[in-house]
Amino acid sequence: MEKVKKKEKFTKAGILGYFLKGCYLLFGASIFSSLVTTFLNVVLPQIISFTIDSVIDDEVPDSVFTYFADLFGGVDYLKRNIWILAVAIIVIALVMAIFQYGVTYFNQRANQSLMRRMRNCLFSHIQRLPLRWHIEHQTGDIIQRCTSDADAISNFISNQLVYLFRIIIIVVLSLTFMFITNVKLAAIALAFVPVLVGSSLIVYSRARKSFKKCDEEEGVLSTIAQENLTGVRVVRAFGREKYERDKFEKQNVYYTGLWVKVMHFMSVYWTSNDLLAALQGMVLLIVGTLFCIHNEMTPGELVAFISYNTMLMGPVRQLGRIISNMSRAGVSIARIGEIMNAEEEEYGEAGKLSGDIEFKNVGFSYEDGKPVLHDVSFKVPQGSTLGILGSTGSGKSTLMYLLDRLYPVTDGTITIGGQDINDIPPATIRSNIGFVLQEGYLYTGTIADNISVAGDDISQEEVEHAAEAACVDDNIRGFAQGYETVVGERGVTLSGGQKQRVSIARTLVRKTPILVFDDSLSAVDSDTDAAIRARLAKEFGGATVILISHRITTVMHADNIIVMEGGTIAEQGTSHELLQQNGIYRQIYDMQMSLPDELKKEVGYGE
Repeated sequence: MEKVKKKEKFTKAGILGYFLKGCYLLFGASIFSSLVTTFLNVVLPQIISFTIDSVIDDEVPDSVFTYFADLFGGVDYLKRNIWILAVAIIVIALVMAIFQYGVTYFNQRANQSLMRRMRNCLFSHIQRLPLRWHIEHQTGDIIQRCTSDADAISNFISNQLVYLFRIIIIVVLSLTFMFITNVKLAAIALAFVPVLVGSSLIVYSRARKSFKKCDEEEGVLSTIAQENLTGVRVVRAFGREKYERDKFEKQNVYYTGLWVKVMHFMSVYWTSNDLLAALQGMVLLIVGTLFCIHNEMTPGELVAFISYNTMLMGPVRQLGRIISNMSRAGVSIARIGEIMNAEEEEYGEAGKLSGDIEFKNVGFSYEDGKPVLHDVSFKVPQGSTLGILGSTGSGKSTLMYLLDRLYPVTDGTITIGGQDINDIPPATIRSNIGFVLQEGYLYTGTIADNISVAGDDISQEEVEHAAEAACVDDNIRGFAQGYETVVGERGVTLSGGQKQRVSIARTLVRKTPILVFDDSLSAVDSDTDAAIRARLAKEFGGATVILISHRITTVMHADNIIVMEGGTIAEQGTSHELLQQNGIYRQIYDMQMSLPDELKKEVGYGE
């Protein structure tokens, strides 16, 4: 079995801790600034209360501010110079503004640092995940997790989580001053809190499931859009624009409907909480006024109490919004956790490989358990050429996926130079095997960029030499911009044959000791096919070459040919030997060679 890098699974807290590395200082500065702002915000009502009761009114309360008033000449002096209190309030407000700026500045710096680390970690991790993982997950969903879900986590941490520390201080200080001011009124105020908190907990459990469903359906919507844009040629060729629009609209309507239901549910909750908070404020104002009339508290104390209650109810009323965002962030953390907890392939330093390639009794099954390969054995001596022929689904490409360690070998062994490939790091295998797929993927950029992307420090001369070997140099020079021609997304401006040959050039420029062509000459005519094989024999004669094709002329000159059927080797030998057997190879040969010359050229057959 394939050896993979083992690691402990991330918990939700573990994922947050992992992504927050390097951001703690910035978030700490933001939290500290927030706490200073909060403390000063709590002090202000006390100053206002003292001013109302002692300076405006004639009653001097038993307050710590009486001591400070004595430092300025006493209460009588402050009455004559009330501007001193006004300046004190302004100074506190200015200090609060400075620290509030610190909250915003450090928070934004921390948020950007967090997002940068999350993107880098996710992208780097995804690059190391095995091919099977990528096949099992839709591309649109992966993109959605790395964008929308990452944003949800970042926004929650930089906004709600930092705000949570402030809430804790506000609640503790507000309740403390409320009970110090008037125990009875504080008890009345707290009677409303359990209802608000209880409803928030109920909302949390329900909202979490709803947000998870919304995120999943957003992933489906992203996948539909991504597949449509990727397959735009197919859509246009078959005139399926209306079908694609209807499919996207159907999913979009469903996704939008889910969000409308969630937002309706949350809006009802927010509105109910706001009404309950307004009712509580009205009750406190009425009861507090009665307490003032009966001398159970002073007007200044009532003003301070109402201020502290407003501070308290603010976080309580925001609790629903925080829980709503917490619900979505929790879902997003879980979805990103599924990516981060996926086992990476084992990677190491790339080394050199050489020697014979040998398959010994190799078998393989995909997830459904249905065997794709069964008891496959053959040997490819170093420097020789192997041809693989077979119908669609016979297992030709799977053989090469196993050789390149894109899938783990589940039965039998594959060796290179006598060494089991499961004991060779994937980086070493893939740096020594040049793999050309039938449908070569081209990146948005120039032709030169698409060829040189295969390695580091590849010169323009090497790029052009590889293009000549792939018989595409003349085509490239025929473009107005030559090698600087922009090919568009997925090489949309090039023909199928040109894309294949650019892909071949990209592989040849690496000069690997093993070359695999997975039906990658299917889109070129027979003359170009023969020319490419001639250049390979001339310039890469020392390389081990494996040619997979449905075309007899592509494989007939190979040192050894295997014919695959139903996941097993039906025939094996040289072209001459296989022709003598009058089996599958002979049937394909006779069929292709009996075609009229015009048809041979049209479909790509012929010598």
